[in-house]
Amino acid sequence: MLGFTRVRRRALAAAATATAAVLTLGGCSSSDEGEKKTDKAAEKSSGGAFPVTIQSALGPAEIKEAPKRIVTLGQGSAETAIALGHTPVGIESYPWGSDKTGYLPWIHEAVTKKGEKLPKQFTGGEELDTEAIIELEPDLILAPWSGITDKQFKILKDIAPTVAYPDLPWSTNWDQQIEIISKAVGKPAEAKKLIGDIEKQLSDAGKTRPNYKDLTFSYIYNTGPGTLGVFKPEEQRVKMVSSLGLKVDPVVNGFKETKGTDSALIGLENAEKLKNSDLVFTFYTDEKNRKEIESQPLYGNIPAVKKGAVVVGDTNAFVTASSIINPLTVPWTIDRYLPLIDKAVKAAGK
Repeated sequence: MLGFTRVRRRALAAAATATAAVLTLGGCSSSDEGEKKTDKAAEKSSGGAFPVTIQSALGPAEIKEAPKRIVTLGQGSAETAIALGHTPVGIESYPWGSDKTGYLPWIHEAVTKKGEKLPKQFTGGEELDTEAIIELEPDLILAPWSGITDKQFKILKDIAPTVAYPDLPWSTNWDQQIEIISKAVGKPAEAKKLIGDIEKQLSDAGKTRPNYKDLTFSYIYNTGPGTLGVFKPEEQRVKMVSSLGLKVDPVVNGFKETKGTDSALIGLENAEKLKNSDLVFTFYTDEKNRKEIESQPLYGNIPAVKKGAVVVGDTNAFVTASSIINPLTVPWTIDRYLPLIDKAVKAAGK
C-alpha cells in the first residue's frame, strides 16, 4: 500500500533481459483518429516549450518535442498528465487502491468522461515490467514521485526520456510534481493554475468547517503489532488534512524523521506523547491488521483513540486518494472526507 511503498522497492529483476529487449524497440505504431487530434492539439499548445531538459537525481531527461505517448510510474503522475490533456497510454497498476473496474476510480472516471481509451496497466515497483513498457512505445516516461532505482532508470531512459525524482525516492512535494510534469509535457504555465485550483478547493472546503481551525491532529500508521509511526507535516496525506484547516499537533515536529519518508517510527511505547492530539487520522492494511492494532492497550489509551475521535479511511480507494494531492484526487476526496472528519470531531466533544 501507499504508506509503505518506500520500504518495499528493491532492485529490478531480469534487468539484463529487459535491456536486451530495448535494443529491439522499433518505431512508433499508428494512432487512431482520436489520438491524432490529441497529438495535434498538444503540439499546438506547447508552442516553443521544446526541446527541454529536466534534471533528476538519477539523470537528465532530454525531451525534444511534444510527447504523444506517455507512460507513468509511481503515484500522481497519471492524474496530472490527464488534467493537462495527456491521457497516458500506460500506467503502473495499483491493485490495492483500485475498485471493481480494476483502476483507481478517479482515473477511470476522468478518462471515461473524456471518452478516451483507458491506459494499459502494468506491474511496477520492484518487479517493473519493462517489456510491457516497451510494447507501449512511449516517447516520455514520467516518474517524479516514485521509487525507481538507478538500475531501472538506466533501462527506462533507453526506452524513452525518463523523468525521475529531483532528490530522494518518494519525497517529491505535490506541487513540485505538478510543476515537473507540466514542464515535461510543454505546458509549464499550466502548473500555477492547477496548483492554485487545488489550494482553493481545499481552502473553500475548510471554510465550511470553521471549527477545524481550533483542532489539532496527528496522522499515524503502523507496520504491525507493537509499532507506531507518525507522518510529518509535509507528507501529502497530512498536507491535505492541514489544508482543510486542522493543525498538526506540534509534538510531531519533535520526532526524528526516517530519511526520505516524511515520517517517523516512534514506537508504540511513545503513544502517550500523542495525548494532546484532538483527532487521530490513520489507516489499516486490512481488517486483521485493524483488530490487532486496536486491541493493544497502549494504542487504545491514546486519548483521541479512546474517545473514538479517529478518522479511518472506509475503503482502500479512499485511503489511496486521500494520500495523494493532485488535480484528480482532491475533488474526488473532499466530499468523502468531510463527513468522516465531522464524525470524529463530534466524538472528540469539540
